[in-house]
Amino acid sequence: MKLVIDMMGSDLGAKMAKEGVELFLKNHQDVEIYAVGKKEELTDLKGVNLVEAKDILPMDAGPLDVMRKKDSSMTKALFLTKELGADAVISAGGTGAFLSAATLILKKAPHVLRPALAASFPNFRKGGHVICLDIGASNENSPEEIAQFALMGAIYQRAVYSLSHVKVALLANGTEEGKGSPEGKKAFQLLKENPSSLYEFIGNVEGKDVLEGEADVIVTDGFSGNILLKSTEGAAKAMGHLLKKAFLSSFFSKIGYLFAKKGISSLKSQMDPGAIGGALLLGVNALAVKAHGASDARAFSNAITLAYLLAKEETTKKIIDGLNHE
Repeated sequence: MKLVIDMMGSDLGAKMAKEGVELFLKNHQDVEIYAVGKKEELTDLKGVNLVEAKDILPMDAGPLDVMRKKDSSMTKALFLTKELGADAVISAGGTGAFLSAATLILKKAPHVLRPALAASFPNFRKGGHVICLDIGASNENSPEEIAQFALMGAIYQRAVYSLSHVKVALLANGTEEGKGSPEGKKAFQLLKENPSSLYEFIGNVEGKDVLEGEADVIVTDGFSGNILLKSTEGAAKAMGHLLKKAFLSSFFSKIGYLFAKKGISSLKSQMDPGAIGGALLLGVNALAVKAHGASDARAFSNAITLAYLLAKEETTKKIIDGLNHE
């Protein structure tokens, strides 16, 4: 397996990325890694192929920036992925830059209307994960694109989490038919009138019920999906601060924490964005994993692991095959 990694894009720099790669390699010896970045910052990274890159692609880079900055680590990593036919590419660089560059260089897969970023949320009711897309690849999406996200998300659930019966819901401001944005209402009709053998469409779901796990896949436009993602992450962070404050408020609450510590650690783990490591750009011709910009070494290692597992399941091939057959 070949994995290409952009070592320069994260907020914490090459040192963090290097530590993340080293963590990953401790448990994965069956991978050939191409680390793209400044060689002088990576010389002590063992067991990988170093590829020189001197520049960083700006967070708001568009298609023209991608072509002009061909020596940027992200651009080089994506071109190398295409050239080698690598199994996946991973970057913690700017989301906008990554989406522009990946779509331009790797190209849309056949029959894909528009690529989408897919993120995993914890399913508190049934265990496992709820897949939500798009969570920010685009600000606007057509009803047809949103409807196609259902198919891509269902294939993702089947390929990665071996779910045989996938339930798909549409994010809206109410569960009743007729709720939602104009595009969402039209997408509802498309999903309702064009059933698929790969999933069951169960109607609308509100944001407050996403983690309840009634649906396995939730589809929406990128603007709404990104707000859902950031709001959920913010709520989880705030909840952690409130719990800490509550348990430190008195001697007896500190004693109570000792009894509740295991459960709190489990909750924290489930709500930790770094536990998954990143989001997958669905709909391009190679696996492209966007790690969190503020990833620490553990989170970056988890993003590489996500790419590794997705590659082992041939997720891109299954999505392309699924779109061809629908």
